[in-house]
Amino acid sequence: MILVIALRALRRNVMRSVLTAFGIVIGVAAVITTVSIGHGARAEVEEQVTRLGRNVVLVFPGSRSLGGVSVGGGAANTLTVEDARAIREEIPEIIAASPEVRSQRQVAYGNRNWFTRIYGQSADYLQIRQWPLESGRMYDDEDVARARKVAVVGQTIVDELFEGADPIGEIIRVRGMPLEIIGILETKGMSLMGSVQDDIILVPYTTAFRYISGRTHAMVINCQVYRSDLMPVAQQKITDLLRERHRLGPDQADDFTVQTQEEVARTATETSRIMTFLLGSIAGISLLVGGIGIMNIMLVSVTERTREIGIRIAIGARNRDILRQFLLEATMLSCLGGVMGIVLGMGFSNVLAYYADWPVYLSYHAVGYAFLFSAAVGIFFGFYPARKAARLDPIEALRYE
Repeated sequence: MILVIALRALRRNVMRSVLTAFGIVIGVAAVITTVSIGHGARAEVEEQVTRLGRNVVLVFPGSRSLGGVSVGGGAANTLTVEDARAIREEIPEIIAASPEVRSQRQVAYGNRNWFTRIYGQSADYLQIRQWPLESGRMYDDEDVARARKVAVVGQTIVDELFEGADPIGEIIRVRGMPLEIIGILETKGMSLMGSVQDDIILVPYTTAFRYISGRTHAMVINCQVYRSDLMPVAQQKITDLLRERHRLGPDQADDFTVQTQEEVARTATETSRIMTFLLGSIAGISLLVGGIGIMNIMLVSVTERTREIGIRIAIGARNRDILRQFLLEATMLSCLGGVMGIVLGMGFSNVLAYYADWPVYLSYHAVGYAFLFSAAVGIFFGFYPARKAARLDPIEALRYE
């Protein structure tokens, strides 16, 4: 009976009811959309981390000082090819290791050229990164030992220099030096930092040291551990081995950093989680504003229906019946806004994913929580007007004009 009375009261002013619920609609839609974007971004980051390879440990050089000012981590020349070789040979948990040296150079083929990244790596690199070849072959240990001028290229290089034609066996030039293309990498997509992973050329690290980069030290050492449960053990053994090789005393800090794949993923997803929380909090403010709107309209409704309340009390309605009626009206308004907001938020998320090519993951937990929160907002902000209606003096209410 109370439900029927509440529905009739809302139908008297349909437009006002819809406009009142609109604040909740916007709030719920905003929460669902922002959370979906945040979850999508986190899923994308996790996928990007898996593309780094399986059971990967990364070793970075430490910081160095210029004039007493620290240049930052990764700036020192503290890692060597011998370090990578020792890690591979002396730590049984490590099944592959690749010293890495990076350069950015102009690459030419015929009358076309392209500015790209050139990575000097060992023959183990594709195994570490779990990066298959589309065609051709990866250079081997003998190519590395002899510093042969061979290269494996990404799909971007194929598109830009060869316009999609098969480049196997063709010669490209870097700083006038010829490189024979012997393999093409499968498409990998975007990296965690937003760069195109396919815009890359891989060469033996000995070739990179001798002919391209001019460096003598590794910028990173990529390692692969036999099993995921051995990652902490391998990380500690790498630390102990490098401290011994670099002759660091007990009181000296490491001149390198060892990070596991899980730590890289945790750092990346933490940023995404914080952004999702902040955006969701801002969107949640819209729900509170919508709740204040519901309270305002319900107070107006109590004032407009004072005489009706007095008549109902006079013919036997109890205070709790009046309280339930107005509380139910506020909750129904809020739930109506919640349902409309869910539909709008899901629709907008799908449109954003389709047209903006944005990673969106629709969480049904978020949908459920948004609806429950909208109902809670209706109950919370509807309680005061309902309580005020229930406490009206019936005699004064009957006299009200």
